[in-house]
Amino acid sequence: MSQVTASHDDAARAEHRVTDAAGTGEPGAGTATHCPYCALQCAMTVTADPLSVTPRDFPTNRGGLCQKGWTSATVLTSPGRLTTPLARPRRDAPLRPVSWETALDRIAGELRGLRAEHGPDSVGVFGGGGLTNEKAYLLGKFARVALGTSQIDYNGRFCMSSAAAAGTRAFGLDRGMPFPVSDLGSADAVLLIGANPSETMPPFVGHLRRTADRGGLIVIDPRRTPTAERAALHLAPTPGTDLALALGMLHAAVLDGLVDHAYVESRTSGFDSAWRAAAAWWPERVERVAGVAAADQHAAVRLLAEADSAYVLTARGTEQHADGADTVSAWINLALALGLPGTPGAGFGCLTGQGNGQGGREHGQKADQLPGYRRLDDPAARQHVAGVWGVDAADLPGPGRSAYELLDALGRDDGPRALLVFGSNPVVSAPRAAHVQERLASLDLLVVADVVLSETAETADVVLPVTQWAEEDGTMTSLEGRVLLRRRAVDPPPQVRSDLDILHGLAVRLGQPPERFPVAAEEVFAELGAASAGGPADYSGISHARLRAGEALFWPVPDPTHPGTPRPFLDAFGHADGRARFIAVDHRGPAEQPDAEFPLVLTTGRVLAQYQSGAQTRLIRELNEVSGEAHVEVHPDTAARAGLADGATALVRSRRGVMTARVHCVPSMRPDVVFLPFHFPGVQRANLLTNPVLDPVSRMPEFKVCAARLESARPTPVQSEGEF
Repeated sequence: MSQVTASHDDAARAEHRVTDAAGTGEPGAGTATHCPYCALQCAMTVTADPLSVTPRDFPTNRGGLCQKGWTSATVLTSPGRLTTPLARPRRDAPLRPVSWETALDRIAGELRGLRAEHGPDSVGVFGGGGLTNEKAYLLGKFARVALGTSQIDYNGRFCMSSAAAAGTRAFGLDRGMPFPVSDLGSADAVLLIGANPSETMPPFVGHLRRTADRGGLIVIDPRRTPTAERAALHLAPTPGTDLALALGMLHAAVLDGLVDHAYVESRTSGFDSAWRAAAAWWPERVERVAGVAAADQHAAVRLLAEADSAYVLTARGTEQHADGADTVSAWINLALALGLPGTPGAGFGCLTGQGNGQGGREHGQKADQLPGYRRLDDPAARQHVAGVWGVDAADLPGPGRSAYELLDALGRDDGPRALLVFGSNPVVSAPRAAHVQERLASLDLLVVADVVLSETAETADVVLPVTQWAEEDGTMTSLEGRVLLRRRAVDPPPQVRSDLDILHGLAVRLGQPPERFPVAAEEVFAELGAASAGGPADYSGISHARLRAGEALFWPVPDPTHPGTPRPFLDAFGHADGRARFIAVDHRGPAEQPDAEFPLVLTTGRVLAQYQSGAQTRLIRELNEVSGEAHVEVHPDTAARAGLADGATALVRSRRGVMTARVHCVPSMRPDVVFLPFHFPGVQRANLLTNPVLDPVSRMPEFKVCAARLESARPTPVQSEGEF
């Protein structure tokens, strides 16, 4: 048995007993809950003997699960599960088991010392989009009240920040999908941009079946993905040219007389300035820049405009760029010109990726945000939240650094000297990953709270084992803005604590009154509701009791009798005048262009059998049998020019480093593009290569495009920017 990750024997497994919805603990009873992975939050029932999951009929997944959902119970009893706190007596020593008191006392003592010597911003906090609403809320409160630091952000900055910024600019409110997923089932036309739900959230595809069968599915993606295979029209632009394509399609809408002028005049503002920008991007010019035929641009717009029910949906492929916020704004402009957002049977939405990507960005994990999607620099918001917290508004810190900027500043003279990481694995998930690993290594103290010993946890000074999805109560907010209750179904291992309990224990050791940091999820959620009251994301009318009773509650829910708001824009948008805004944007192109040294365009993404950084899914044998190592998808001619054949091991190199991957020759790939999944560790990390240049509005890194080249593998490749 390893000292680091003690495996569960049969007796330990038996301690995981399933409880029913009332928490009675009757053996064999089932617990209705939701999947631990993506933001579709598929409904499932956890049962025992053996521990397993089965899908439930629910509006989002309609009785289906993907491979990850079906195998999700495996991590609960995995030999890789963390079951005791770990710590290093010194930086060059291995991690060893310690007691909770030893671990928490050490963390609090070192944090007190750093804050006393270097100030409160010497401590940073890095959260995750998979944390429950309760955890995200209490983490933000802990950072700003117990630590007094401005240095908090989360990995959702790598996921939804560009879509959130664009949605807020256009609609006055960021609710990624402002309508229920089930509305898509009656659509005649759907435009998917940078989305591959056939692999990222397979049950979602069922909602597109009618559209696909009627010839109304349009997919924009540089790869011929399984989703694109279902489409009547597949547009394959060069990565980094999506904004030009969106401008060209708006131009086509004007040229072809497809703009809904009555809608534009009655429900929007700013069309003229947006059109002036798009006027320079006639479809034939876009064809030369993006590689998409002008005729296909016209055809796609006509499909949307002539449909009785049409939707435009974006995802990471079009958002994770240095101009990602402007790119999403350009797609919103197209949807507004066609009269879709806020119209019954039509709309615009962004597909949230992480399990609580929507709720995680609403309640205080972001560097510039307070609960309820309030702005941290808004005096009224500060006063309201400070009143709920029982502190002086003047004592709350101001906005801090965004996620990559926070990681880049670690260990520097003006940056944090300690970092607390909850529910994230930046050693794998952050751009320019080897550099981020160097910054983490420079810290005086790195603390990681996680379910498994992730690649980031392996480098930590203290590791804290935490409960996971089926071992705790907590709420999640799905991609459609519906708040869901995930229920405790099994007991956690004896030495595992919840994140809420850890934050409470540290806060008390740092001098906070115990009652300020509750540990019961229902109590934390009630406080979250009070803190969010009156804000854009108002949860004040939601309670665990209403969710247990099965109510379908889409925020905002401003009072306990309110039925929720599944379609918030039908009557008015979130701006004071009720109108949506066209935003004038122009194409700039990627920050890094191919050249003679790096002639290919590299883009990254996901595969069906793995999730995010893979820290959990890589522990599951069935998933690894499907996809257990990194591969690079490349056109056969491109591989041949690099002296590579299908199945060979290649080096993929960018200006930031090099990684290894197995060659997959895919004839449908563009010859100038290669694709890497980002789920794998060590020398197989795609993010050793990605460009950390940031969108000026959202601070989203440009994950989706950088210049690269392929080489034959050498015996000992240099990993990048230093050996680890």
